[in-house]
Amino acid sequence: MEQFPDKFNLTRDLNVRYARSNFAELIYTTSRFEGVNTTLPQTQTILAGMGVDGVPLEDINTIVYLKRAWDYITKETSSLTIEISKKINAIVAKDDALYPGQLRKGSGGVSLMDGTSYTPPLEISQEAETEYLNTLMDSPNSITDKAMTMMYHIMRTQIFWDGNKRTATLAANKIMMDGGAGLIHVPLEKWHEWNQLISEYYVNGDMSAIKKWTYENGIVGPTIL
Repeated sequence: MEQFPDKFNLTRDLNVRYARSNFAELIYTTSRFEGVNTTLPQTQTILAGMGVDGVPLEDINTIVYLKRAWDYITKETSSLTIEISKKINAIVAKDDALYPGQLRKGSGGVSLMDGTSYTPPLEISQEAETEYLNTLMDSPNSITDKAMTMMYHIMRTQIFWDGNKRTATLAANKIMMDGGAGLIHVPLEKWHEWNQLISEYYVNGDMSAIKKWTYENGIVGPTIL
């Protein structure tokens, strides 16, 4: 029996419309990866093109760039490729990465919850990453399983110089939308649980526990079809 069967079976158009109708909440949550602490109303105001007193420019830019990236993946109809992932990263990490939109060719590191750090592979191979993605997408696994696998692979491998969590989340949701499987969206009230699991995954390299948790807590879609 398939471990993670798709919870939704939508057309791409309906899935995209669902995503676009929830941009504010999706961006509000994803911006937390960069420590942005705006409220949801503040995020909505920024997305409407207005400034918010007391919100640093870099936080405003993080939100604006996430909006541009969501716009891009909802309009891009080609299936996910490494080149599309690079375009996503070029948008979200424009002000953060040493080389936005380029695969990492140097050392990197991730701080974990216990104060230690995880060091990913020294250099990323575009050929290896392309093969990984192609093999995954050609597998008989569900759309949801493929999306979660790709998301957590990008996060742990740290294939870009910066913005890996944001890029991974958007790339995974492109897979979800293209397949009409809903969206991956971890609610903020459960981020402590998620952060503990992602830290454990960075250390042990086994994504089974965090995929199971994500499937149970972070797959969303329209409730009335």
